[in-house]
Amino acid sequence: MLAPGRGGSNLGRVTTIDAFRRSLAAAEPPAGATPALQALWWAARGDWRRAHECVQAHEGERDCDRVHAHLHRQEGDLANAGYWYRRAGAAAPGQSLEAEWAALVGEMLGR
Repeated sequence: MLAPGRGGSNLGRVTTIDAFRRSLAAAEPPAGATPALQALWWAARGDWRRAHECVQAHEGERDCDRVHAHLHRQEGDLANAGYWYRRAGAAAPGQSLEAEWAALVGEMLGR
């Protein structure tokens, strides 16, 4: 497997959305999770602040900018979310927050 940040996630056995959801019972995100996946993990656990810190520390990385947009959409700040979607080169999704979360996780785990 590739190292984090080098085109692969190195998440060991956490390779599916279901496994990622099961990992939410742990105290910390799965070992090897990228900053964007860590943010999605914290968001799913209801810790928006920690999720935001993960992506804010990696501004300019496309995955983190996309998750940053998702987080601001989640908090209801659609203008700020729009900024981050544009910065990431992504369109604002027309799907539910849960569906967007699952799509982001699935895409990022699939690398």
